[in-house]
Amino acid sequence: MWQEEDNKLYRKFKFSDFREAVAFMNRIAAIAEELNHHPKIHNTYSTVELWLSTHDAGDTVTNIDHAFAKRVDEMLASPVKNPPMKNEKQIKMYADGGSRGNPGPSASGYVLLDMDDTIIFKSGVYLGITTNNQAEYQALKYGLIEAQKLGAQEVDVYMDSLLVINQMKGIFKVKNRDLWPIHEAIKEQAHFFKKVRYTHVPRELNKLADAEVNEVLDAELK
Repeated sequence: MWQEEDNKLYRKFKFSDFREAVAFMNRIAAIAEELNHHPKIHNTYSTVELWLSTHDAGDTVTNIDHAFAKRVDEMLASPVKNPPMKNEKQIKMYADGGSRGNPGPSASGYVLLDMDDTIIFKSGVYLGITTNNQAEYQALKYGLIEAQKLGAQEVDVYMDSLLVINQMKGIFKVKNRDLWPIHEAIKEQAHFFKKVRYTHVPRELNKLADAEVNEVLDAELK
């Protein structure tokens, strides 16, 4: 359980081995990036210690820290959703983005699977107010970041956004200047892999990633 001491939220986590502890720390890093938080973390073999406080509030415990702790608790309570990380050389990625209003409240979702179609990792990220195309690109970016953490060398990307797929394949030009920065960032991210293949799929074949998007938006807008 979380304890509040010295103006920090603290909790110790024990895992079966070092590999499981590393997988947990990678999940913590993903949550920290999503929430723009900077927790203190310490690892000793299969034990991980976590301290949460908000620097901008004078290193005291705020609602941001409690929200982070809640996300960690939810992650640990749902081990099926994100099983212990495996070092997969080749993975599949389904990515999707959605905006309710376009522009409006938006989210990205992505699902990573091994070549036997077993889910390795899946997540949704709330983006705030943006466009549908931005949300689609953000989904691709977050998915590739996670694929790199998994040690993947080849990634097969599946999206129902024909625009994003064809722009990443170089078939369509990126005419919208607002998309230039993230398009270039993803091209740079792709250099970490031996191969990234982009395939367009109909929406009905992208339901896993779409479900992540809607789960996040429903939670944020309820």
